[in-house]
Amino acid sequence: ASIEGGEIPFEPVSLSWPLATHADYRYLDDEDAQNKTTNSLRIDDVNFLEYDIIFMSGGWGAAYDLGVSEVLGQRISEAHAEGILLGSVCHGVLGFLMAEDVDGSPLVEGRTMTGVTDKQVEELGIGITPQHPETELRRLGADFVAETAFRDFFATLTVVDGNIVTGQNQNSSGETAQTMLRMLDEREGENPVPVSSDS
Repeated sequence: ASIEGGEIPFEPVSLSWPLATHADYRYLDDEDAQNKTTNSLRIDDVNFLEYDIIFMSGGWGAAYDLGVSEVLGQRISEAHAEGILLGSVCHGVLGFLMAEDVDGSPLVEGRTMTGVTDKQVEELGIGITPQHPETELRRLGADFVAETAFRDFFATLTVVDGNIVTGQNQNSSGETAQTMLRMLDEREGENPVPVSSDS
């Protein structure tokens, strides 16, 4: 799904050598997956409560719409209240910005989270994007953590805080997804525990 529905654009260079991964090539051979990204559902038409995991992918495009979507914020808030596993990688963490905790406070406030660092945004020359994960998470009171490297493009980190799993950047995608699947497996046979305002 996407904010507006329809085709989800992504940067074509990432699907070519030397950046493409085994997973990218698998996607290019998967007609069904390509159809889903070409004809995505609108967020408005998706009931998040029907899913076990909600995952928000990143990429620079996410900096333009995820963090300002009231509908996404509402859906994430509802899913969180039901204890559904929520995750993101890279700029996808911006999808948490409009969400609220069960007590009405910003969902990210006081939570340990990660996403693309301001340093990586600068290194990649994408400062023109309207929202930067590190800046926005800190602004709303999140405990932002990240690994650093000679260039942050090569760093990686996955963070778990309750039912929320965040990955620092593109390098964290696999680890973040696997972490969420392990957490879901641990819940197998159990119902997700709704989040109460008392906890």
